[in-house]
Amino acid sequence: MFRKLTPYLFVAPLMLFIAVFTYIPIIMSLDLSFRQWNFLSPDMPFVGLRNYEQLLSSSELWNSLRVTALFTILSVPLRLGLAVVIASFLARENVSSRLLRGALFLPSVTSTVSIGVVFSWVFATDYGMVNALLVKIGLGRVQWLQEPHLALWVLIFVNTWKQLGYDVVIYIAGLQAIPRELYDAAAIDGGKWLRVFRRVTLPLVMPTTYFLLVISVIEAFQVFTIVDVMTHGGPAGSTDMLVNLLYEIGFVLFDIGRGSALAVLLFILLIALALLKSRIIGRRVHYEA
Repeated sequence: MFRKLTPYLFVAPLMLFIAVFTYIPIIMSLDLSFRQWNFLSPDMPFVGLRNYEQLLSSSELWNSLRVTALFTILSVPLRLGLAVVIASFLARENVSSRLLRGALFLPSVTSTVSIGVVFSWVFATDYGMVNALLVKIGLGRVQWLQEPHLALWVLIFVNTWKQLGYDVVIYIAGLQAIPRELYDAAAIDGGKWLRVFRRVTLPLVMPTTYFLLVISVIEAFQVFTIVDVMTHGGPAGSTDMLVNLLYEIGFVLFDIGRGSALAVLLFILLIALALLKSRIIGRRVHYEA
């Protein structure tokens, strides 16, 4: 009897941790999304779907959804495209490749707050390094974080710089699983690097691309810290992501019911996106098979 229970006893602490910090908060958020609460009042009256109605009728939600979707569409292909190209050069086992891998991976384990603060200085209008270089070459200063059409691109650049190393390492693992004989055969046939990359490398790392696509989209929809540190959702709402709107509603305005409703909507949206991508990927894998 004890032998049968032993595996469950080993995983029990982890399951308890997941239940306390994941499943119970999800259930509580769902319950709070149907109530009105401001953290201070002991009363939490049931208001039904009113929080959802207020959210869906607000321009702030649709603006945040548009900004988040735009950020995802622009940043994810850029990240994955750069990562697979860089990984193809660093997949060889030598000292220089290992050093470059470590240098690229370092930002992904660095504090996001620190990165946001540093790049806020780098792109500062009056004393930033970027504008200092522009002035040196005879160009004027640019308000990188104050112009609505530039601020989002700055965030995309910073987020790509931070996450690129992780994507490169995952791609390297996928590239090293490709049989070397395929590249040797392509070299014998006289294939150029670009042709080999397009015809051999890209198709064979497609499972890795699918994996990174799923987690990159989820990560893009959950971006918060860099935005909060660098732009606070501005200027004029041009970088106001969904999670930043959730934070503002829940922890600035103390409208916990409406904030929980937004959290539930975001959860449903991410589940829907994951299912859609799984369906598309499943069809692609079945087609390739």
